[in-house]
Amino acid sequence: MKKLYLAGALALAPLTAAASCGSAFCTINTSWDAHSGWLEPGARFDLRYEYIQQDQPRSGTRSVAVGEIPRDHDEIKTINRNLFGTFDYTFNQDWGVNVLLPIVDRYHQHFDHDEGELQTWRFTELGDIRVMGRRRLSTSENTDSHTIGTSGVNFGLKLPTGKTDVANAEGERAERSLQPGTGTTDAVLGAYHSHQIPLKNFSWFAQALVQLPMNSHEDFKPGRRFQLDAGGRYAVGDKLGLLLQANTLFKGRDTGAHADNEDSGGKFVFLSPGVSYAFTPKGQAYAFFQAPIYQSVNGVQLGVHYAAVVGLNFRF
Repeated sequence: MKKLYLAGALALAPLTAAASCGSAFCTINTSWDAHSGWLEPGARFDLRYEYIQQDQPRSGTRSVAVGEIPRDHDEIKTINRNLFGTFDYTFNQDWGVNVLLPIVDRYHQHFDHDEGELQTWRFTELGDIRVMGRRRLSTSENTDSHTIGTSGVNFGLKLPTGKTDVANAEGERAERSLQPGTGTTDAVLGAYHSHQIPLKNFSWFAQALVQLPMNSHEDFKPGRRFQLDAGGRYAVGDKLGLLLQANTLFKGRDTGAHADNEDSGGKFVFLSPGVSYAFTPKGQAYAFFQAPIYQSVNGVQLGVHYAAVVGLNFRF
């Protein structure tokens, strides 16, 4: 059973941010508790890199040409290269804590009609740190079918540690939805269930998370977010795992004088196949490719073309 636990051990996934300018984090779920039902006390560290390309303007569910729908500026491209360091500690079979630190590397380009010029931003900054606790509520074992199910809840805060005033070389501030931080403190609440079927080398999970901004900052408040993930893992031997997920995101409109209310928020569904490999008894590597299968945006926004994730996970 321990081999199943290790092969599913990853890191708590960041909630995505999908906005008109194309700032984004992957919706791929790499949650330790959701994937593996890990109950043994101990610490682990996860390092994850993700690449997200957004270069196709969309309106509703359809692709549009740059400038096809008039706006004061036309979105062209955003490339997100995000690095996440996660420290997780399990106190006992019931309680654990997780701290996620993001480094955001973002390149964005749009054409400003008021200025009559192409504007570009490129920055690497600390994003908003997230601190989460978790509580296992139940673990059930069916001796007839040899299955184990684990359920629990997640709860915590996203803190306003990222900058909200990053500017380009010309001194022009980036849009608020493009900034590395939102400036707000958000409550994050969720629940998960994982189920393992050792005799068939298979496990599956489902997890829901909601992120609720509790304040505004400089006349900006990001939209509420609800994420629902479900997926499975098939063990091919002791070290190799084949992974598949469906990731769904619902994001409300941003509000406030500095928000782009008309061009923010939407509904998104992604399919994410992946693979994991345990190269030591306490370490593994993993990779995912994520493709959108449904995108419905408010107004005009840059859609996700594709995303890729690679990471390393170590248990101590």
